Amino acid sequence: MSRSSSGSRAGVLVIGGGVIGLAVAWRAAQRGLRNVTVVDPCHGGGAAGVAAGMLAPVTELQYGEEPLLRLGTASNQRYGSFAAELTEASGGLDTGYRRCGTIAVALDSDDREELRELHAFHQRLGLESSWLTGREARRLEPMLAPGVRGGLHVADDHQVDPRRLLAALVAACERAGVLLHRAEAAELLVDGGRATGARLSTGDSLGADQVVLAAGPHSHRLPGLPEGVLPPVRPVKGQVLRLQVPDAYRPFLSRNVRAVVRGQHLYLVPRENGELVVGATTEEQGYDTTVTAGGVYELLRDAHELVPGITELPLRETSAGLRPGSPDNAPLLGPTSLPGLVAATGHYRNGVLLTPVTADLLADYLATGEVPDLAKPFTPTRFSPDVPTTKASA
Repeated sequence: MSRSSSGSRAGVLVIGGGVIGLAVAWRAAQRGLRNVTVVDPCHGGGAAGVAAGMLAPVTELQYGEEPLLRLGTASNQRYGSFAAELTEASGGLDTGYRRCGTIAVALDSDDREELRELHAFHQRLGLESSWLTGREARRLEPMLAPGVRGGLHVADDHQVDPRRLLAALVAACERAGVLLHRAEAAELLVDGGRATGARLSTGDSLGADQVVLAAGPHSHRLPGLPEGVLPPVRPVKGQVLRLQVPDAYRPFLSRNVRAVVRGQHLYLVPRENGELVVGATTEEQGYDTTVTAGGVYELLRDAHELVPGITELPLRETSAGLRPGSPDNAPLLGPTSLPGLVAATGHYRNGVLLTPVTADLLADYLATGEVPDLAKPFTPTRFSPDVPTTKASA
């Protein structure tokens, strides 16, 4: 839907129609907030359209990320009901949510020791993960290379199909009465020290009681945004491959599979429709989204070392997207130092995972004016030197 916006006013204006912006808008409309509007030239785009959709807060855990773990675990626990509700709200669109579990495996003795340490860390935190010998890992996934030395099985780390998720969110927003403006936010409007709306690329202006900035790695670049209100949200490029498993090869993999190969993180996500997603590179290349021969080669090389039979599969698609990384790689959630402006960005590698909890927390804040406890470690003001707050990664 695209409507002329001159002189109109939104109760909540969401800048950015990716997975986070759409989910926040949908939940805000459900909470009864009036005239919820999303501005984006292509609703349902963004990094999520490239992402594999692993829901893996435990297997992706890194040291020092306990607050992010709590946020990710809370979101993962909500995913089943979130996906079911979204399917109903969208008129029956399936999100591809699948309870499959994840295994993380090691290909050499050094990686095995690192996984052992991670398993011990999981145990100290009371997380559910099981140690596997190499033989046990191959029993679960027979296509793994014979050289696999050990691994972890996390039964509650699952998956969703981000492209189906995006389509369902667009449909649910439309059915909930959210206005989807197919235009770019050209400038944040500020009046009297408060965010009051946005000027669009069409030349129209759209006023708003509250503005949610959910524009991914472009969030801090919005013209009109006062300096210092939002820390830089840098783009982190990720190249991803999509292969197709022929019927004769199924089941190829039954679970998500993660590994570190030559120091690079690798994952394989098998869909029930036979698609196999392989990703992803991590490149600090600015806003470049070019798919490179080197990126494709490295992913295929490392995936072949992990699962030798993968080179027999047809290669259907190569793509690249930009993850939005904050200075500490944790999301920016909640009110900024500019009254009227709320942030929902900086999710880095966890945007799809954190969609349900981000939508719930932001909708709660927009409806009540109170920041939920779960969101407080991720305040956008945590980088300001005069704000006494603990950083989310601490």
